[in-house]
Amino acid sequence: MQLTHENTHFEKKKFPITLVCDHIYFQQNIGSLFRIGEAFGIEKIIFIGKDIPLTPRKINKTSRSTHLQVPYTIIEETASAIDYLLENKYEIIALEIAETSTPINEVIVNKNQKIALLIGSEIAGISEPLLAIANQITHITMYGKNSSMNVVQATSIALYEITNRLNQ
Repeated sequence: MQLTHENTHFEKKKFPITLVCDHIYFQQNIGSLFRIGEAFGIEKIIFIGKDIPLTPRKINKTSRSTHLQVPYTIIEETASAIDYLLENKYEIIALEIAETSTPINEVIVNKNQKIALLIGSEIAGISEPLLAIANQITHITMYGKNSSMNVVQATSIALYEITNRLNQ
């Protein structure tokens, strides 16, 4: 028999993970990022960019009200976001296919370190200034012809891998 939200027995946990969204503007993706962030027990979401479309009606459709449960901040300028991440001593993990990226199953996770998981825009990926400050750049190995996937799908896989490592 299928379980409902009320009768699942998953252990509730919070992980020291901040999801950093570099100029993500599609409202369905924003809502889904709240939902997946809440499901994996992240601390908060940082949106980088101006005029982030946080329209409650559209976001609520995909977030299923998790946008009310996951704290978020908007930082308009990339330089200010970089300063924030460095000043707060995050282990910065960029999820991007790059010349120096390693497979997600090889990412190194320190249980005593705050993690900032950087994800990029639907069009351009993670900007070069943010990639430059990453401690690690990781990618999801894919086996088809396509070299990328939707930002929410990729974030889900990355959060699954990182939270499993933190949970060991």
